[in-house]
Amino acid sequence: MKNRQSSFGAWVVAVIVLAAAIAAGVFIWRKGVQGVEQTPAPAASSTAGAPAAASSAPVVRHPISDAAPASASTAPLPALEGSDDTVANELAQLGGDGLAGLLLRDQIIPRIVATVDALPRQGVATRILPLRTPQGAFAVNQEDGHFTLAQRNAERYAPYMRVVEQVDASKAVAWYVRYYSLFQQAYRDLGYPRGYFNDRLIAAIDNMLATPQVSGPIELVRPDVYYRYADPSLQSLSAGQKLLLRMGPEQAAKLKAKLREIRAGLVSHSPGQG
Repeated sequence: MKNRQSSFGAWVVAVIVLAAAIAAGVFIWRKGVQGVEQTPAPAASSTAGAPAAASSAPVVRHPISDAAPASASTAPLPALEGSDDTVANELAQLGGDGLAGLLLRDQIIPRIVATVDALPRQGVATRILPLRTPQGAFAVNQEDGHFTLAQRNAERYAPYMRVVEQVDASKAVAWYVRYYSLFQQAYRDLGYPRGYFNDRLIAAIDNMLATPQVSGPIELVRPDVYYRYADPSLQSLSAGQKLLLRMGPEQAAKLKAKLREIRAGLVSHSPGQG
C-alpha cells in the first residue's frame, strides 16, 4: 500500500501490542508494505468465513490445567457475548489509563483470539485488532535511491511498551486461566471447533520469540507502490515477527522478556516445558 501511511493487561499487550502488540502496528506497516489482509472484525458467535476446522481433534500440547493457578475470585464469568463491559472495566483497573486508552471496547475477547491466531501468519486483518493502531506515519529513510526502515518508527510503540513494562506476568496468567473458557469459546467460534486456543497462544508466543535480531539499518525495496524487505528472509517473516522488527531492538528485547515470563506461567506445570 502506498506510503501514506495487574493482570489481564500483561498478556494482552505483550502478545498483541506485538502486533496489534501485541500487537496494533500492523496497520502502519500495511500502509507502506504489501501483504496484510483486510477482513471484517470477528463475530463473537459466528463462524462464517472462518478457516475450515480439522477433521479430527488435535492433541492438546499445553492444557490450561497445567498453567499457573487461576485467581481466587469466585464471581461467575459473564457470557462471551456480554463480556465486553466486564473485561473493559477490569482492564481499566488492572492495566491503567494507558491500556484503557488503547483498547477497542467491542468484541474484546474475540478480537484478541483472532489476532493471536493471525500473528504467526503473513498478514493480520486490521479490523480484528483489539487495540488502537499507533499514531503517526510510516517512516522510511531514503538516500541515493536506497530505502531503509527509519528508527523513528519505534517511537510509535512507546505507549504500548509503557503498559507492558508495568504489568505483572504471573497475575496476567492467573486472570487468563480464570477466563479461559471464554477464550476457548471464541476460538471455536472463529472456526476451530476442535482446536485448543492455549496451544495457539503458545505457538504465537514461540513464533515471536524466534524473531531474528537484526543489527544495522533494515533495507527496503520498492518495486512498485509497495515497500518490501530487501532481505527475502525478513520478507518471509510472520506478521508478529515483522512488528518486532519495526519496534526496534531495545523495545523488542523488553517485549520478548515479558513474553518469556508469560510463557513460563502458561506451561509452568507441564512436564519438560519451560
